[in-house]
Amino acid sequence: MILQKWALIPLLLIGLVVTACEEIEEEKPWLQVERPEMLFTDTTLMDSYDKGVLAWKLKTAYLERWSDKEVVFVRPVLVDIYDSLGERTAFLRADSGRMDLKFTYVYAYGHVYALTPKGASVRSDSLIWNKKDNLVKTESYVRVVSEEGDVLQGRGFESDAHMDNWRILSNVTGIFQDAARRLKEEDKSQAKEIETRDSAQAANPAPPSTAPAKPQAAPAQPASSAAPAAKPAAPASSTSAPPKVDSAAIKEESKLIEKIKNRGERAKAKARDSE
Repeated sequence: MILQKWALIPLLLIGLVVTACEEIEEEKPWLQVERPEMLFTDTTLMDSYDKGVLAWKLKTAYLERWSDKEVVFVRPVLVDIYDSLGERTAFLRADSGRMDLKFTYVYAYGHVYALTPKGASVRSDSLIWNKKDNLVKTESYVRVVSEEGDVLQGRGFESDAHMDNWRILSNVTGIFQDAARRLKEEDKSQAKEIETRDSAQAANPAPPSTAPAKPQAAPAQPASSAAPAAKPAAPASSTSAPPKVDSAAIKEESKLIEKIKNRGERAKAKARDSE
């Protein structure tokens, strides 16, 4: 009996091995991994033109495009902005960005840094350029250091495509370098301009106008069959004759005064008689 049990052990081991092999040999489906349609992992340049003139040039080290999206993703974003003469006047840098294939917009995000032609620097979380209005905008918090060293902060930013004219939209606060000195210099400059203008006016006064006054035309009267209205009487002159005295009225007034006097005399006589 013991020998028979030991004889069954090899058979059991063979069955386990066969079962394990069958499980390993089962076919499993391949995992589908999405891959971009285009992928560039080397330096790539992309240009944008405005009416045949180079407007800006984008340089990146990584670019990908997906087949189901008409969007290109790049990182980092290195944009150089050019003027109408082909000179680089400003630039923009960011960690990442995306744009459509028709270049109707460019969206840069992540540690965005831009330098304007006048020397002001702009920092923000994101900036977007829209070809339709040709403006650079953001609704994020923005920090601008002007060419004079002033620090301006606020929410929202808008500029032209060349970053030449810009403004912060709301909640603006700032720190101005040497504000008192600059205000004094501005006041002196304005005072000097006013003094120069007044001196020029005093040296060359404007000649008086000698043009004769144009007579005013009488207003046209509407045609009417009715007789014209009578002219108002002219005011009496100081040399006109005095008004006529009404003698009859004076006589009546004198009679009334006499009657009043007589009544008074009679009243006094009655008072004496009663005493």
